[in-house]
Amino acid sequence: MGTDGGALQLTLGDRAALAVEAYRAGVTDPFTDVVVEITPLLWHVVRAQNVPRDVAEDVVQGVWLAFVRNAGTLRDPQGALKWLLVTARRAAWEAVRRLRTDEHRSTELPETEPMSLEPGPEDEVLTSERDRALWRNVQALPERCQEILRVMAFADRPSYRLIAESTGMSVTSVGATRGRCLEKLRTLLASDEGWASHA
Repeated sequence: MGTDGGALQLTLGDRAALAVEAYRAGVTDPFTDVVVEITPLLWHVVRAQNVPRDVAEDVVQGVWLAFVRNAGTLRDPQGALKWLLVTARRAAWEAVRRLRTDEHRSTELPETEPMSLEPGPEDEVLTSERDRALWRNVQALPERCQEILRVMAFADRPSYRLIAESTGMSVTSVGATRGRCLEKLRTLLASDEGWASHA
């Protein structure tokens, strides 16, 4: 009794844990649904480390392959989402390290990439000049702020816990950091004529 209401309140982490348990029992449908739901979040975690788009696709795919290999031995299914996020961030760092040591590709890794000008998962959001102005200013923020705002923008009902797991922050520091990031963004937008003309 009351299970329907409880199911509606499940967090992304809860749904990932249930999917792992179902996968271990040979039921793949919940796992497939969670892959669809979590992949955009992994994509943004990887891209936030300045991993080029074509490499990011391979990194995210590699994270899922590693997860499938480890799903049967994961000690705590409740930690499945955190495992994915941490693995994605570490895989992204490794991909960046490899690119920077490759003399033929090092020049293809800019300090920051204009995400709003490239086709991708966020393309539907960036459908107007106002949206482009917004994301242009997000790109001017410190990297930590960019990570937080991307999770807020693209994750389904992002909680402080999810933001913390995505960025490597402590849960207790998310609120204050988020507030400072939003204030910095407001200041940038206030001085951006492109934003003001479409606000």
